Amino acid sequence: RPADNHTVIIEFRVGDVDAEFARLSDLLRNITVQKPTTMPWGNRSLLFRDPDGNLVNFFTPVTAEAIKKFDR
Repeated sequence: RPADNHTVIIEFRVGDVDAEFARLSDLLRNITVQKPTTMPWGNRSLLFRDPDGNLVNFFTPVTAEAIKKFDR
């Protein structure tokens, strides 16, 4: 059914998404949706699901444009 989603996307800006992935790798082993990946818009993102099924995004701006956008 359209629009029958009961979860949210929760996003956190972190200093180093790769370091967070390494630090949390044991906890994220079975819930990772996407390992750290640089997205076309300039953020490096780690996606995983929390116990309630919500999508969690840890991200770090890595391009000059993305860094400028988030440092406003």
